[in-house]
Amino acid sequence: MEPFFALMHVVMTIVTFTRANETTCVLQGQPVYPQLWKDGDIILGGVFSFHSSWEVRQLTYSITPPPLKCISLNCRDFQYAQSMLFAIEEINNSSTLLPGVKLGYKVYDTCGSMAMAVRVTMALANGHENTTSNESCTKQGYVQAILGDTTSSACMAMAKSIGPFKLPMISHYATCECLGDKIKYPSFLRTITSDYYQSRALAELVRHFGWTWVGAIRTDDDYGNTGMATFTKVAEQMGICLEYSLPFFRTYPEDKVLRIIEQIKSSTSRVIVGFLVHWDLEVLLHKFVEHNITGFQWVGTEGWISDSVIASMDKHHILQGAVGLAIPKNEVTGLKDFILDIKPLKSSGSAIFTELWESLFQCKYSNKNDSSFTTECSGKEELSDMQNTFTDMSLMPIFSNVYKGVYAVAHALHDLLGCTDKCETKKQPDPSTFLKNLRKVHFKTKDGEEVYFDENGEAVAKYEIINWQPGQIKHDEFVSVGLYDASLPVNDRMSVNTASIIWANNKTKVPVSVCSESCPPGTRKAVQKGRPVCCYDCIPCTEGEISNMTDSVTCLRCHEDFWSNRKKDGCVKKETEYLSYEEIMGILLTTISIVGAFITMLVAVIFFRYKNTPIVKANNSELSFLLLFSLMLCFLCSLTFIGRPTEWSCMLRHTAFGITFVLCISCVLGKTIVVLMAFKATLPGSNVMKWFGPVQQRLSVLGFTLIQVLICILWLTTTPPFPFKNINYFKERIILECNVGSALGFWAVLGYVGFLALWCFILAFLARKLPDNFNEAKFITFSMLIFCAVWIAFIPAYVSSPGKFTVAVEIFAILASSFGLLFCIFLPKCYVILLKPEKNSKRHMMGK
Repeated sequence: MEPFFALMHVVMTIVTFTRANETTCVLQGQPVYPQLWKDGDIILGGVFSFHSSWEVRQLTYSITPPPLKCISLNCRDFQYAQSMLFAIEEINNSSTLLPGVKLGYKVYDTCGSMAMAVRVTMALANGHENTTSNESCTKQGYVQAILGDTTSSACMAMAKSIGPFKLPMISHYATCECLGDKIKYPSFLRTITSDYYQSRALAELVRHFGWTWVGAIRTDDDYGNTGMATFTKVAEQMGICLEYSLPFFRTYPEDKVLRIIEQIKSSTSRVIVGFLVHWDLEVLLHKFVEHNITGFQWVGTEGWISDSVIASMDKHHILQGAVGLAIPKNEVTGLKDFILDIKPLKSSGSAIFTELWESLFQCKYSNKNDSSFTTECSGKEELSDMQNTFTDMSLMPIFSNVYKGVYAVAHALHDLLGCTDKCETKKQPDPSTFLKNLRKVHFKTKDGEEVYFDENGEAVAKYEIINWQPGQIKHDEFVSVGLYDASLPVNDRMSVNTASIIWANNKTKVPVSVCSESCPPGTRKAVQKGRPVCCYDCIPCTEGEISNMTDSVTCLRCHEDFWSNRKKDGCVKKETEYLSYEEIMGILLTTISIVGAFITMLVAVIFFRYKNTPIVKANNSELSFLLLFSLMLCFLCSLTFIGRPTEWSCMLRHTAFGITFVLCISCVLGKTIVVLMAFKATLPGSNVMKWFGPVQQRLSVLGFTLIQVLICILWLTTTPPFPFKNINYFKERIILECNVGSALGFWAVLGYVGFLALWCFILAFLARKLPDNFNEAKFITFSMLIFCAVWIAFIPAYVSSPGKFTVAVEIFAILASSFGLLFCIFLPKCYVILLKPEKNSKRHMMGK
């Protein structure tokens, strides 16, 4: 019902209209009277909730709202009022600050009502205690500044009412970020930090402990709703998710409260962020006890985290282990003794003094007829013998804020009134000028604390991090475990001694509150469909990707030269693959190549040893030696394909292979042509041999070879072969190979070799049945048949072989074709030379 009555009172309390350029106030409602007052040269106003609640008296229908009956005495605001009075008395007794000027005060009670707060604010602004008036509202403000109120909602209504008059208002406890809007609240200042910083500090505190899945309960007013909205926004940016965010107000109906309780009981998060005022938390604690809701880790705001009243009420330890942000401890010398000496209140407000006295000592004065108390007040009772809310000084930082607010007003007045040894005037400054000067004050209190306002009229953001730990007294102790200073760089703002914190249920280990467990390195987070981002599955990274930190949202692909390890949490250099001399296949092929070259050399030695024999002479010994030399080069050129590819080896291997094989085939082709020409020359009248004598044979070999050399030169000068890292064939390893550069050049070299081999095969095939005892054309035919078969089979094998096997296939083709030529052409001759010498005669060779 609070919002309804507040709205009704605000609407019906103030009505303004304009007539002949003069603003007239019509304040509807019952008269309001100050609870504490004292005359002075300049008056300061105070607005506090001496009663925390109110009820509406039942009256017959009236155009004016019904009067409020204040109930539930609130000792805290008496302490705030006492702090204000202490500062004023101290200033009045000072010889250096406002010398000769006496400050007075008028303090009103709002009874926790926003409507009443507006009414007393207007009374302070215009000096009209009778709230129905037709007098002009354009006169200068009655008070110089207003101190109060405690709640943000009340301050919003008050500041908006007096904003047009530029009457300064300084709050000691209203933290709502919304009050920083200088367009709506141009005359509002505060000596407490804005929730703009508190909400962010609260989110950083939650993140610091690794809680990403939390619940939240907020007071359903401007303080709670605005603060929680900022917290939610910042928390989302920090990767924190809210499982629920529930509003609560102390006047909520039972069914609405039960829904909140059920939501909390069914939740999976173990941390509750309480953006609450102490009045609402008091009610909520009773509900938690009633429904046995315990074991949650609470995170609190300055609204309740250092409130001893809440701690003393928490007999079931629901809030034990709570951590939160509190205003840093600050002592004001002499303030505690002044607050506890309540007798001076009697001189400035006898009625409220009597009520406070009776409440503190649970007694009644004799002129009161009330059967609820049997003890009669003597007026000599001592507070030192008692322990209650009023004697508790745990909120000394808030009392200090009131004290600083009064001193800020005094320092602004001191400058405006031209005070040195004595103030030049006692005249109240213009509100607009005074407000401008008030924003610029910068001073130190007697205890050395620096006081000033920023551009928005805010205090500097500093918080103490408090932990509720079991103590020796009746309630938990508030232990400082860290600090938060918004003036420092972002990474240095918060310092927390986590080891000294005692958590909920007396645990020493930080509670865990996450929707999903952290994803280890090697995995990434995948958000679960339809759920907050804090609820996710851990998906292993794919091959070639890694995540090297916890809770990674993506997997990073390794550089092309690297591959993911088995755990997928790091990249390792890929294995490089090429046909090396150290592996078995390389050793085997190298051995075969050397053996082939050695056999070729041995054959050459045999031919040289028997060069004058008929079989060597009959087979063109010059071309035979050249053929053996080229075959030896063919065997050796296969070695250039083994080993790590380099720029030179890539160019050498293909060109050496192409040229040596053309030289070899050219020799075979020359021998084949010689055989054909020789038998043509035996025909009567034929002189064909003179056209293909030794000189022509040498020129033909040279000519065929030069064509291949020219092709190779063109290939190397345009797009030569080069070493290449093939990362596409195998993802987990790199194949080091030689890229042919120009495919046209590569296939031109092979094609030319194939063309000569085919031509040679055809000619040899035609001469295979010539009549002689040792027809070399037959063996050439077999050798070319083997050669062509090998290279025809090589093409598909070369294209389909992976990695180093491509090179192995090419080497095998070179060796197989070389051995085919060597054995088919020279083995039969060696057989005759060494084992059948009787056939190595001219008669036998000329038998047919």
